[in-house]
Amino acid sequence: MPASAVETADHRPTRRSQAGGRAVKRAIDLVGAAVLLLLLAPVLLVAAIAVKADTPGPLLFRQRRTGWRGEEFHVLKLRTMRVGSEGLRTAMAARNEADGHLFKIREDPRVTAAGRWLRRFSLDELPQLVNVLKGQMSLVGPRPLPVEDSAFGGEACRRLLVRPGLTGLWQVSGRSDLGWEDALQLDLEYVDTWSVRLDLKILVRTLPAVLRGDGAY
Repeated sequence: MPASAVETADHRPTRRSQAGGRAVKRAIDLVGAAVLLLLLAPVLLVAAIAVKADTPGPLLFRQRRTGWRGEEFHVLKLRTMRVGSEGLRTAMAARNEADGHLFKIREDPRVTAAGRWLRRFSLDELPQLVNVLKGQMSLVGPRPLPVEDSAFGGEACRRLLVRPGLTGLWQVSGRSDLGWEDALQLDLEYVDTWSVRLDLKILVRTLPAVLRGDGAY
């Protein structure tokens, strides 16, 4: 066997090493999500009070998203829009500032005053730590798309080979300021190069990105 082939074989991830990596990732998810929920409980309480005091409606927003291996689940978020806003999406399609499978309006009139503050610092995403504990999401991974937006084929399906995440390469690289193709390439880069080290690097970069508020709207 040629030396190059031996070298390639020696460095190719085995099923056992891949399984070990996934186990470590899941352990980090469980411990990290539990610790963050405890530490951020006061922040969540203040955010919840702001949501309820701002406009009438439920505290949490639930939406069906496509997750790992195409399985659907209900993602949890603090409500940032007025009740009934989802039904107005079609009517507002002409104002969409994103492309592809993304729908973003920088000055979205459906968003409440409290919602703008929550989105600015990504506090509305914190309930997804519960999704992480339930195994529906990971701390790091591609963002889960709404079910009605995720019926795409081709290489984009590779996003579903890993659990969707609270944060990821897209979130620390510009978020909503990026177009669909750029976001997709970052997601596929994550899927293709995933490692525990990469997850830790993304987690370290997440807090500065959140505080800067780049692309948060």
